[in-house]
Amino acid sequence: MKIGWIGLGNMGVPMASNLLAAGYELSVWNRTPEKAAPLLALGAVSASSLSRLVEESDILFTMVSDDEAAREIYTGTEGILAASCKGKLAVDMSTISPDTSRFLAARCREAGLRFLDAPVSGSVGPAKEGTLVIMVGGERADFEEAKPLLDKLGKVALHLGPNGAGTSAKLAINLLLGITVQGVSETLLFARSLGVSTEQMLNIISESAVGTPLIRGKAASILADDYPAAFALRHMAKDLRLASEAGVSTPLAESANASYRHALESGLGDLDLMAIIKDLEGK
Repeated sequence: MKIGWIGLGNMGVPMASNLLAAGYELSVWNRTPEKAAPLLALGAVSASSLSRLVEESDILFTMVSDDEAAREIYTGTEGILAASCKGKLAVDMSTISPDTSRFLAARCREAGLRFLDAPVSGSVGPAKEGTLVIMVGGERADFEEAKPLLDKLGKVALHLGPNGAGTSAKLAINLLLGITVQGVSETLLFARSLGVSTEQMLNIISESAVGTPLIRGKAASILADDYPAAFALRHMAKDLRLASEAGVSTPLAESANASYRHALESGLGDLDLMAIIKDLEGK
C-alpha cells in the first residue's frame, strides 16, 4: 500500500513519522516544501506535485489547518479532485466543520474518491507517541480499510457514523477541553485572590476527584507562566467558533467561545491554549 500524506504542520509531521516507523511506504506534499525535511530524513519521498502524489498513492491522508485550507486541498484548481483519484481513499484528519466534511465527501463521491473525516483528539505529545483518539465518519467498509493505519496513529479509532460524524465528535470533545482549561484557569485565579497559592491549588486539584492528566501536564507551564504551544490557543478559538456555528448553543459553550475569542484578539493566539489564564487575569 502506497500512502500519500498532505499537510506537514506540528501534528502532521509526527503522525506521518509513525507510519514510516511502522514500515509503510510514504510520499509527502506540503505547500511549504521545506517542512518535509524531517520526514525525508526518515525515508519518505517528496512528491514533485500534489497531482503526482495523488496518482501514485493508494490512500491519501490530509491534515491541514482549517476549512478554507481543506476545501482548497480537495476542490482547488490544482487540488486532489483535479488529479486522477478514482477508486482511492482519502482520510481527512483536519479539524473542520461537519458541514465542510459533508461537502468534501459529496464532491469526492462525484469524482469516485472515497472519503473519511477522521479528526483526532490529542496534541503534539500524543501525536508523537501514537496515542491519539481518532473519531471517524464515513462508510464502515472504508473505515475498516483505513483502520490498520489509524491504529499506528492512535490508541483508539472509532467509527461513529456517516460523513460529518467524526468532525462533530471532534468539536464536542474540544468544547469540553476548552471549558476545562478555562475552568482550571478561573479556579486558580479565584484561589489566588483569596490567598491560596497557585502551586498549592494545583496540588489540591491534582489530588482531588477532578484531577486529570491534562491539568497535571499543564502544571509546570502554569507555574513558570510560560506557554509554548502544544495546542495553540488560536486553534481552540477556531474550534469553539465552529462549535458555535454548528447551531447547538449552551451557556458554557458561549462563555468559552467569548473568552478564547477575546484572548485571540489580545494577541495570545500563538501560545498554548492554557494561556487563556493570562487573558482572564488581565480582565
